[in-house]
Amino acid sequence: MEKSLTVVIGGGAAGIFAAISKGRSGEPVIICEKMQQLGRKVLASGNGRCNLLNNNFSEIFYNPAARSLVKSVFDTFGKLEILKLFKSLGLEVYSQDGRIFPVTNQATSVLKVLEMELKRLSVPIEYTFNFSGLSFLKRNILVLSKSGKTIECQKVIITGGGKSYPVFGSDGSAYEIARQLGHTIVEPVPSAVPLVVKDSLCHFLQGQRIFAGARSLIEGKEGDEVRGELLFTKYGLSGSCILDVSDAISAAINRYKKTDVSVSIDMVPFMDPEQLKSELDKRRRAKLPAEEILVGILPNKCCTALKYLFEKNDMEVIVDSLKNRRFKVIGTRGWNEAEFTSGGVNVDEVRIGTLESKLKNGVYFAGEVLDVNGKRGGYNLGWAWASGFVAGLTR
Repeated sequence: MEKSLTVVIGGGAAGIFAAISKGRSGEPVIICEKMQQLGRKVLASGNGRCNLLNNNFSEIFYNPAARSLVKSVFDTFGKLEILKLFKSLGLEVYSQDGRIFPVTNQATSVLKVLEMELKRLSVPIEYTFNFSGLSFLKRNILVLSKSGKTIECQKVIITGGGKSYPVFGSDGSAYEIARQLGHTIVEPVPSAVPLVVKDSLCHFLQGQRIFAGARSLIEGKEGDEVRGELLFTKYGLSGSCILDVSDAISAAINRYKKTDVSVSIDMVPFMDPEQLKSELDKRRRAKLPAEEILVGILPNKCCTALKYLFEKNDMEVIVDSLKNRRFKVIGTRGWNEAEFTSGGVNVDEVRIGTLESKLKNGVYFAGEVLDVNGKRGGYNLGWAWASGFVAGLTR
């Protein structure tokens, strides 16, 4: 009996793992990649270090709608299986604050061992293949390209990615193909993205970094606080704590068109309100100049920018201004600055455990093309590895 051919659309993390999974089973598989190189986004991940995944790898770190699907995938191919596969390829890893990286600290090492495995498995790769759609024959599926080239196969795994970093090939075109197949697309919005804020403090402090706490405020509802680096920019706010709270804010503004959206910043997260009030009272009683009262608590540039606070006598107002500074968010930066995509193919339309489309037999989805969005720290790349491999397991 002739073995069925599987075509993988997209040569990113999910696509490569899907091809390795299928190739190791002995079944023929081919990768169709629109760029002239595989894994462009893998090379950019973790600032070039490649944050492979996280030690605390669980479905609870993903958007609620996707958790059942994510769990079904991780139950089959989770953290231990991912690490075992990379170990079998010769990649050594280490953990830093829960995040897992290659010991070389180079994403190029990760991509190289994957390319070596594809070569060992004799997986052919069609570069500059601009996927345009699928045509369903009586028994087979015809994969179409914009150039007119076609590939006849029995199974298709769509791993075309989201919309972040379109220069690397993930321009959202896979969503349109899924839509043509009848799938519902949850509107994609930028995730882990800097925020656009019009505030004189941002302008004055642009380039300044501080350790801070951030929480989203959407129509009066507060999100959980996240602590980390805050970066003031000429357009607003960035830094790790902003990226970590940006998902809900981006969805509120870009998907649901809400306007009552702010971010609350705790500029002094290492002191509780009473500690801060006591320390500032002591400094003010010592008759320090207004621009020197915050010296040693915040960077000098911040002390100058915030000296106006001490022109008022109400210490409660001063402390609240430092611990709960509200910035109205008017937008987010675009896809070129977003680390991830929130949104994609509705997870209710793919089968639990296999990722096969409920609408079209023989079609599977994996990676960021699905409405699966994890927290920063290796969760999104981890989902790509796991979902790609599971999609490739189907016989």
